Amino acid sequence: MKAIQIHHPAGLDNLKLGDVADAAAPGPGQIMVRLRASSLNFHDYAVVIGMIPTPELRIPMSDGAGEVVAVGEGVTGYKVGDAVVTTFFPEWLDGRPPEGGFTRVPGDGIDGYACEYVTAATTSFTHAPKGYTHAEAATLTCAGLTAWRALAVEGGMKAGDTVLVQGTGGVSIFALQFAKMSGATVIATSSSNEKLERLKALGADHVINYKENPGWGPMALEMTGGQGVDHVVEVGGPGTLDQSMMACRIGGHVSLIGVLTGMQGPVMTALLMHRNLKIQGITVGSRQQQLDMIAAINATGMKPVLDQHFPLAHLGDAFRHQESGRHFGKIVVDI
Repeated sequence: MKAIQIHHPAGLDNLKLGDVADAAAPGPGQIMVRLRASSLNFHDYAVVIGMIPTPELRIPMSDGAGEVVAVGEGVTGYKVGDAVVTTFFPEWLDGRPPEGGFTRVPGDGIDGYACEYVTAATTSFTHAPKGYTHAEAATLTCAGLTAWRALAVEGGMKAGDTVLVQGTGGVSIFALQFAKMSGATVIATSSSNEKLERLKALGADHVINYKENPGWGPMALEMTGGQGVDHVVEVGGPGTLDQSMMACRIGGHVSLIGVLTGMQGPVMTALLMHRNLKIQGITVGSRQQQLDMIAAINATGMKPVLDQHFPLAHLGDAFRHQESGRHFGKIVVDI
């Protein structure tokens, strides 16, 4: 079958399409899936440029969606033709995050989904939402579930809450959509006034241009009448965390998801303590949380926001588009 592999030294110019061994026939408890789409995340970018080292010839991409083409002995709940989507942590089924970090994450610790077929245990998949294309389903594995866990699971978001989201990447737009789906008020930030208009069209109640207003935390606080936001989906990291804390209410919840401004930096610990804030690191979520998210999507009909499509052979160009920062929503790879 055809697959993209990372050749060393890692980099976008060393992503090469070639022939690899066919996926094995499914054994007991396994299914074979014809992959039709993947989508780009910052984690995938970190892998393909070598920021996260992997063995040579690793097949990248943590997200995958397609249809079942064969089932192994004893499989129930899946049949040939079913539309499925992969899970980020194939062995994290429920409960607390397991030890071991990313050692079993597809596209990182093991081969991922930049290929035509994959055979794996049924627990490595869930059914895709009803009515979703494969491209739409492929956006859920990492970005969709990260936003869902941050707000619906760990944050306990409810109608009437206020949520602050940063930028227009996949996690942030999913967070906006889940917040509006739940009856929350949304404050959204971006450095582009054009993108801010698109965020308003998606339902953002208030918007802030953080390039024009680098001290946007107090602005967001003022937009809530001085009460502060209930939840922040923090994708920037150390460069934006202080502003996020300034925007929060007493006892507010900050989901630390991204490190776009760096891996470490100073934090206003006195503010954190004074406002009794909860800052929680989020690394995607469990299979059960993905099932819950998909149930909510089926109940509401929510659809993801797609940016551009790229063929598998042009995966490097897809990442260059991601690097440019011009995208709005999820960049999709068609397989």
